[in-house]
Amino acid sequence: MKVSFCKLEDIPDDKTTTVDFFDREVLVFKVDGQPKAVLNICMHLGGPMKRDGNKLICEWHGAEFECGQGKCLKGPADPGSQLITLPTRVENGMLTYVYGE
Repeated sequence: MKVSFCKLEDIPDDKTTTVDFFDREVLVFKVDGQPKAVLNICMHLGGPMKRDGNKLICEWHGAEFECGQGKCLKGPADPGSQLITLPTRVENGMLTYVYGE
C-alpha cells in the first residue's frame, strides 16, 4: 500500500506541515534534511503537537518528544513512550507512506 503525503519540496526545513492520512492528521517535517512523518497525537492524552526546534511539544499538557525517533523527553507522557512514526520513502519527488512492501 502506498499513499503520497506531499511533495518533498513542500516540507519545511525547521517547521511542520500537516497532511491528511485517512482522516487523521500527520505532521511532516525534516530532521537533518531527512523527511519524517508522525501521527499528530501526543502519547499522553492524544493532544496535538507543535514543533519547537528539535522537539515536538504537546499543545495541551507540554509533553516533549524528540523529532528524530519520537522518544519522550519530558512528561506527563510516560517516559518510555514514543510518537507513532509512519514508514515513508521518497518516490518521484513525493514523500510517500509505504506499507507491506
